[in-house]
Amino acid sequence: MRVSKLRTILMAGAVALLGGAGARPALAQALQVAVDASPAGLDPHIITAFASFQIVNGTIYESLTSVDKDLRVVPGLAESWAVSPDGKTYTFKLRSGVTFHNGAPMQAADVVASLERVRSKDIASPLASRLAAVDAITAADDATVTLTLKEPSAPLLAGLSSIAVVPRGFLADKDGLQRQPVGTGPFKFKEWQPNGFIDLTRHEGYWTKGEPKVESVRFNIVPESATRQVGVASGQYAILPNIDAATALQLKGRPNVQLAQTLELAYSLIGFNTSKPPFDNAKVRQAVSFALNRKEIIDAALFGSGVPGGPISPALTAWAVNVDRFPCYKTDPAKAKALIAEAGVPAPIKATMLVLPRQDIKDMAQVVQQQLKSVGIDLELKIPELGQFIQDWRNSNFDVFASTNAGAVDPDDYLYRTFRSGGSTNVFKYANPEVDKLLDEGRVSTQPEARKAAYDRVQTILACDGPAAFLAYGQLFSAVRNGVKEFEIMPNRSLGSLARTTAAGR
Repeated sequence: MRVSKLRTILMAGAVALLGGAGARPALAQALQVAVDASPAGLDPHIITAFASFQIVNGTIYESLTSVDKDLRVVPGLAESWAVSPDGKTYTFKLRSGVTFHNGAPMQAADVVASLERVRSKDIASPLASRLAAVDAITAADDATVTLTLKEPSAPLLAGLSSIAVVPRGFLADKDGLQRQPVGTGPFKFKEWQPNGFIDLTRHEGYWTKGEPKVESVRFNIVPESATRQVGVASGQYAILPNIDAATALQLKGRPNVQLAQTLELAYSLIGFNTSKPPFDNAKVRQAVSFALNRKEIIDAALFGSGVPGGPISPALTAWAVNVDRFPCYKTDPAKAKALIAEAGVPAPIKATMLVLPRQDIKDMAQVVQQQLKSVGIDLELKIPELGQFIQDWRNSNFDVFASTNAGAVDPDDYLYRTFRSGGSTNVFKYANPEVDKLLDEGRVSTQPEARKAAYDRVQTILACDGPAAFLAYGQLFSAVRNGVKEFEIMPNRSLGSLARTTAAGR
């Protein structure tokens, strides 16, 4: 299936505009959006949770490059760039007329500081691996930024699309952006009422003419799915973005509500701390995969709305290896028991599984718990609040965890930071010299065939011997009221299209 078919653009209904004269066209009032969880923070260089990402990405913050609806890398805050013949120097020309929400002009010094902030060990950004090839970052003038690389980096432009540009004054500030974000995006931060709402208002100085098309966006934090469903059905909310299959199923066929869907780039997984027995033993990890029935997990937790997952989303048709090629994806409890016996691990294996507090992941964890119990692996589920989950996950404070990992448009972003030794999100403490070598080759090669061969081999290794049992890529849904116009659902969960979105009244 082509990537362009993975998204749905909703263009139904009319735009409700306020009357009255003025220097610019009258704008629709607040766009009411309902989300299921309060973010754990809003610093774009630190956040890892989708609850944070969907509020800031493309709305408050922007990056040098961007990703369009067809998952192509396109210009962002850099209007153009040039690459040296040896692939080791990237020169970016910045857009003119871009301002931060505090009124300051965005200049090359801000870009340099933003990238250096991500590379800083003190900040400990999970995005740092995306700049691993960078040797130096310099500003030739206020509109020109040069990145000098130690070696060519094929995924660099894609990686830059997720690194927000922030004012230079935050270079060494670890806390300031978590509660008071400042970016260049179409909306600026106004207020955060914990567990209530987050208000964004129109950035009057936004560089794209005519955007945003609404005066403000309110992200209503509504944990109860039933309450969100009633809200969108009644017209209280215009959009429920990035909802799970269970919520979408309940809304299907509701009057005045439409569903958009796309295959996610993010994957669900069971991750292992490979520094802790018995999950330091590859045979035990293989046993888990053989014990899993992924179709049963998808049917039970995702209501059939998903596909069995490997290390790369099937949405990336040029890169993903078909899971039929992975021998450990065939459900075989007898094989699982035999592998545990070969590993010499006494049964039953008892461990605690840290679970992301999101309904679909909690449902998956319960199915996995049942399936593994049948082969002698007893998992106790630990479901903390989101902030505690993130802290424990980042500190590798777990035996096993159930969660989701974000994806991107280049396979390097799935694999390098997560599975390379020392990767910035390698919370598994996994190390495999062959995987490291292949990931390094995939980064520096400029030949698509060579990169494809490297990533095919990496996927084959990780699928059965790696530190994670990959579960599924789910269908991602958004529910919108009739009258919503120009909203786009994105496989990476970005809500950047809110700058173009309008909604009629109830």
